[in-house]
Amino acid sequence: MKSVLDFCVPCLFGLEGLCADELKRLGYDSVKTENGRVMFAGTAGDIARANINLRTGERLLIVVGKTNARTFDELFEGVRKMAWEDYVPMGGAFPVKGHSLDSKLYSIPDCQRIIKKAVAMRLKSAFGIAGDILNESGAAYQIKFAIMDDIATLYLDTSGTGLHKRGYRPAHGAAPLRETLAAAMVKLSRYRGKEEIYDPFCGSGTIPIEAALCALNRAPGLDRCFDAMQWKWADKKIWDLAKIEARDLEYRGAYSIWGGDIDPKCIEISQENAKRAGVAEHIRFETADAGAFWHKAEDKNAGVIIITNPPYGERVMEKSRAQELYRVLGERLGNQPEAGTGVPGKMKMYILSSHTEFERAFGKKATKKRKLYNGMIKCDLFMYF
Repeated sequence: MKSVLDFCVPCLFGLEGLCADELKRLGYDSVKTENGRVMFAGTAGDIARANINLRTGERLLIVVGKTNARTFDELFEGVRKMAWEDYVPMGGAFPVKGHSLDSKLYSIPDCQRIIKKAVAMRLKSAFGIAGDILNESGAAYQIKFAIMDDIATLYLDTSGTGLHKRGYRPAHGAAPLRETLAAAMVKLSRYRGKEEIYDPFCGSGTIPIEAALCALNRAPGLDRCFDAMQWKWADKKIWDLAKIEARDLEYRGAYSIWGGDIDPKCIEISQENAKRAGVAEHIRFETADAGAFWHKAEDKNAGVIIITNPPYGERVMEKSRAQELYRVLGERLGNQPEAGTGVPGKMKMYILSSHTEFERAFGKKATKKRKLYNGMIKCDLFMYF
């Protein structure tokens, strides 16, 4: 086992810089961004730290090696030369999955079969095992591969279930927002726990909950499990130490976070999700029509930030209905009072939408826009300062 491990954190397109910033704040120096992922170096202990603390990354992968993959023979030999015995112990299960893009080897099942065979041959040789079948009754060491431009990169997945699965949202609304994207929207707003946060389309409560977790500086992975927790060489101590460190860095305070939705069922779901996340005391959820939204800020010293993910007109409602909703919302938000004054004033707004006519319907050009992806849907985060 190498003392220094190379890690890869896949993330949604557009979030690479935010994810890299998180890793730098965790103390990592060798952080490099690439399209859809962030690379850094660390130790076995960082498997626990990164999994527990990352808000905007999708999972944590160990880079095992790279090889040319212009033919199946080349792929087989390249994978067989990698030191899999350093990662997968005797009896460990090693399922294989991955993808191929712009490469001669495009059949995923065939690539899986070749990689599985190569790893098995390497392990049998390293452990001195005779016979054709390896015992795989132990913990899972998920192998992932990515073949791009005839170069195959082999990884070991430490996370298991994606990092966006915080564990607080078993139930969700009709068009759920991924937790990692909600956290990114909160981070882009530069919310530090002092402003008043409003989400008039809260759905299952993801944005208010992620805002509360950010305000508390609470690590999003504290209450969930990761595949590497079962690995023989990822000692239990690294997880205990990472959790103690994360809890010591939490803040204590009172925060003003509000979530509204026209559907009472969504509000019930949001409240249950907030309880599971341990942040229910910091969020007020109400059944409310976004078309009649009026923020209730009372502290004139507190700023007002609206962060929301309204319907796009793709799955939840038709585009024409979405446009009308944007028009009404634009009129309401353009006449909101500044905090504590009771008169129309300034606020910061962050609105995510894939609708190509959003700004025209909303009635105002955004101060700034940022391209993001909500799942496979290409969106813009419209920012108004």
